[in-house]
Amino acid sequence: MTPEPIQRLVVELAKLPGIGEKTAQRLALYILKAPREYARDLSTAIAEAVEKVRLCSICCALTEADPCGLCTDPRRDPKLLCVIEGVSDQLAVERTREYRGRYHVLHGVLSPLDGIGPDQLRVKELIARLGSGEVEEVILATNPDVEGEVTALYLMKLIRPLGIRVTRIAQGVPMGGDLEYADQVTLARALSGRREM
Repeated sequence: MTPEPIQRLVVELAKLPGIGEKTAQRLALYILKAPREYARDLSTAIAEAVEKVRLCSICCALTEADPCGLCTDPRRDPKLLCVIEGVSDQLAVERTREYRGRYHVLHGVLSPLDGIGPDQLRVKELIARLGSGEVEEVILATNPDVEGEVTALYLMKLIRPLGIRVTRIAQGVPMGGDLEYADQVTLARALSGRREM
């Protein structure tokens, strides 16, 4: 029989996204086999992250310093604002090293079936931020799924009357992809979103 503390650890680890019971069990056993310092360091890192990390008061990204480094970076273009679903999307855009504007993190997308409406997202903060008149273009960079599209459409309807340019990230065939394997919707979007060379 598995000792109660190990069972509790497995149950807690299994609550993490993408971690099933077997993976949680493997992680728990790894933690127990590792030197005690590792377990202490891990628990300290988790506790510090929970206590010290908060939302940036401007862009709603996770940060230790408020406002965050991207919001205070003078090299960032304050006229350009990229609206994203979550912090992981911000990290993905930053990895490209192509975008030099600022961000606004929604912390989700509209999903009526899951009970997520505009009040559960950081939409009010976005609209208040746009009221300053500094932003000239909003790039809607939500995922190209049903919820992301609905969220982008909803935001576009809120932002356009403010006189701010609203754009959507391009969608289509990925680099290295074969046209013959692209689905009809992806290929249609790639054709309609074509640009001058």
